[in-house]
Amino acid sequence: MAKQYETTMINEGGRNGFVYSPDQAKKYVIKSPGTDPSGKSTNPEQLFAAGYSSCFNSALDVVLNQEHIKGEPTIKATVSLYSDGPANYYIGVDLFGHIEGLSEEETMKYLKKADEICPYSKATRGNIDVTINVM
Repeated sequence: MAKQYETTMINEGGRNGFVYSPDQAKKYVIKSPGTDPSGKSTNPEQLFAAGYSSCFNSALDVVLNQEHIKGEPTIKATVSLYSDGPANYYIGVDLFGHIEGLSEEETMKYLKKADEICPYSKATRGNIDVTINVM
């Protein structure tokens, strides 16, 4: 297996701190969900949703190109944080997809194919609940 890309982010302060790239080119203030009235910070769930939706949409692009489908895809990822008691947290993801010009049935067919090749889907499969929906 040939490594295609590698990146590093560093966190200080956990959910009430910040993350940054080693070269300081990227830096984000991190706050627990619902604790920043200014809305200028982000949280791990938002970052995960951004990564998963982007990765899944790229996988969908690969599938659509292989099938010679020209419809423009959009993916929305909703990440939820759950708790089963003190210090027992987990996340779940709802993916919503749309492909311009395709029926719901056709769209679901391609979303399922994208799910098979998306690196985020592979990493989460069997570990967290992920649902795939047509929007």
